[in-house]
Amino acid sequence: MSKSATVLAVWAALAGNLAVALAKALAAAMTGSAAMLSEAVHSLVDTANEVLLLYGIARSARPADPTHPLGYGRELYFWSFVVALLIFALGAGVSLYEGVTRVLHPQPIERPGVIYAVLAVSLAFEGASWWISMRAFGATKRNLGWWEAFRRSKDPPAFIVVFEDSAAILGIFTAAGGITAALLTGDVRWDGIASLVIAAILACIAGLLAQESKKLLIGERADPAVSSAILRTAAAMPGICSANSIVTIQIAPHSIVATLSLDFFDYMRAPDIERAVIDLERQLRTTHPEVSALFIKPQSVQAAAEQRSLVDAVITPDPSPLADG
Repeated sequence: MSKSATVLAVWAALAGNLAVALAKALAAAMTGSAAMLSEAVHSLVDTANEVLLLYGIARSARPADPTHPLGYGRELYFWSFVVALLIFALGAGVSLYEGVTRVLHPQPIERPGVIYAVLAVSLAFEGASWWISMRAFGATKRNLGWWEAFRRSKDPPAFIVVFEDSAAILGIFTAAGGITAALLTGDVRWDGIASLVIAAILACIAGLLAQESKKLLIGERADPAVSSAILRTAAAMPGICSANSIVTIQIAPHSIVATLSLDFFDYMRAPDIERAVIDLERQLRTTHPEVSALFIKPQSVQAAAEQRSLVDAVITPDPSPLADG
């Protein structure tokens, strides 16, 4: 997803969540519904989350400096992780508290017509935001399924907005179902049960978002397809005998650090190797502009194979000495 599409989706979610949070809070105050209060807190937390994501996007765009030579791209991953924690701690936590309180100490629901009106308006706002975020995210998934595209995405704001809006829509239907059950049965504990279900939805969403953001924050490799393409580009360059291996780290949604092990032909002298590296960097800037830093390690095929064997031996030690013992 392009940066502009991500920012547009976040701004759309921010506008929708702010309007919905105010409407839900007013309805909760007028009706005394626990489910509506949980939904109001949910929308308020989502509004704060969009502000944090926009802040993270702006901070991550700062250029590299002597203190941070690879830039500030990972700051976006940090704020995305904070957003996941807020969804869990505030959204799910408050909904859980309200649900337990209303189940143990039921309170009558007043003015149900106000609740249904606000939920209908909220569904319209959330649906519009969800459509914008899904359309933007869907444009990047290529032939992947939605779940696989989410797991491979390197742009947390893009999938966070999709999950937030999806959780919001599920929460609206849950609140409506709980309130309807309370009105039809006369048992207002259904209102509290709906709040508990909303808490469970938010906790699950927060867990998924935290897991994916953590992977990126601690350093995840780039898409394997990108790594393979870089290796093919390097192997096809004049003067390079073999592209042995590549190590990549995703430091921002559109920024990759790559380290290449290359075997140059034996007839290549130092100036020839320097020119080959310059040509390779120029080619990669054209075909893979997301590669923001490239490090080259001249290494023969044999040496690279020996190094891989040593690494494999450390990762998977030979169990035979244990068997002999």
